[in-house]
Amino acid sequence: MNRQKILCVDDEPHILEGLSQLLRRLLEVHTATSGAQGLEVLAREGPFAVVISDMRMPGMDGAAFLARVRQQAPDSVRMLLTGHADLQSAIAAVNEGQIFRFLTKPCPPDQLRAATIEAVRQYELVTSERVLLEETLHGSIKVLTDILSMTSPVVFGRATRIKQLVGELAGALDLPDRWPLQVAAMLSPLGAIALPDDVAERYACGAVLTAEEEALVARIPALTRDLLASIPRMEPVLEILAGRTIPFERWLGRKDIPVTASVLRIAEDYEQLESSGIPLQLVLDTLRGRKGMYAPDVLRELVRIKSAVTTHEVREIPLSALRVGMVLAQDVRTKSGALLVTRGHEVTQSFLARVRGFRDGQVDEPLRVVIRPPSTPGRS
Repeated sequence: MNRQKILCVDDEPHILEGLSQLLRRLLEVHTATSGAQGLEVLAREGPFAVVISDMRMPGMDGAAFLARVRQQAPDSVRMLLTGHADLQSAIAAVNEGQIFRFLTKPCPPDQLRAATIEAVRQYELVTSERVLLEETLHGSIKVLTDILSMTSPVVFGRATRIKQLVGELAGALDLPDRWPLQVAAMLSPLGAIALPDDVAERYACGAVLTAEEEALVARIPALTRDLLASIPRMEPVLEILAGRTIPFERWLGRKDIPVTASVLRIAEDYEQLESSGIPLQLVLDTLRGRKGMYAPDVLRELVRIKSAVTTHEVREIPLSALRVGMVLAQDVRTKSGALLVTRGHEVTQSFLARVRGFRDGQVDEPLRVVIRPPSTPGRS
């Protein structure tokens, strides 16, 4: 068992000393003499694998303290050690703090040591499963975006520009937990991999489509949903993708549709209008004219961001000078006219390896890249 941290909270110093002596060979022991002090230690010294608390303490009892621990450090395994084993205390601790074990004083050392070892194993199980899920999720997202970039670079370029815009909007709106929105922005057109190349390019460029082409494009959301549905932890992303098709006035007040859905919707609509060659002011006026379609604060921030004067510098560079993180100011094509990637794409390692795989003279050079000014923090 790895040497994890444990936090013991009790208002009696001699109890804390006994716990320290019993557990310090197994764990790195930290102590606190009150619930308030325990929360301070939790914030300053965490993360903790296990938190053990006495039940009856002045100011904040064990049930209330463990409930706060659950909010502040949900992965920490919580145990209650008390000399007052009444039923109500046990019920309060279990319901409010969702404790792992309920032990009574005096607790035999072997029993306490065994319970603590089980708690540490539970913590390691939970955290290792979360890491595995996160790695699976990130790996799946990378595979899907790589597939999109290789099979439909023009659609991938559109998704990249939408992702950039939703990032600016999320910063301006100070939205918490932005990863589902960023993932939704990149993967929302995933179903477009089923489109014929010419239709995909016309769709991504905002061109007028035929009725038959519109029918193909209309299938993109369902195809995207089917591709993402079996990936773990994609529920928040799927909620955003589903919610973005509903006008704001129809979901106002509904808690099952996040405001990020309106962010994605307006970013997609802006990109479609802008890509079709409509002047900026007309794009903004068109969006403002769609009454009830977008959340008002989202629309307001989009207008503010796009109305601001930008001072981006564009440079022309040879292919050999292209670096990861640069943003392309124009489409990159081969000398024969084949599209490799669209404007707005941020150069990744995989794209750099692919484009440098072409022989000298096969890629149309020089390349135009955007040099951005230093970024400023989003407004709170």
